[in-house]
Amino acid sequence: MEPKHAARCLEKLGNATRLEIFRLLVRAGPAGLAVGEIQEHLDIPGSTLSHHISHLVNAGLVHQQREGRVLRCTPNFTLIDEVIRFLTEECCVGVAEAEKARAAG
Repeated sequence: MEPKHAARCLEKLGNATRLEIFRLLVRAGPAGLAVGEIQEHLDIPGSTLSHHISHLVNAGLVHQQREGRVLRCTPNFTLIDEVIRFLTEECCVGVAEAEKARAAG
């Protein structure tokens, strides 16, 4: 994962409301939740919720799928796993070793 892509994902999750939305979707699992269900759980006005979901969708952290009149949101588990892996992939290798690997890579 490129550092800029990881930074963009983390930037979008750096907002408390967006983080709350994403965590709720993770708890819901692969089936996700309809936008109305998210609104009920978090008690967020529709326009505010739409704004925050659009940020998550644009960053690729959330997928949306229309099911008739319902808009379902699901978390992008693959992307969040990549972000976590990016943050932890050099854990405990030492600073000098990480620099050598980065220079060789």
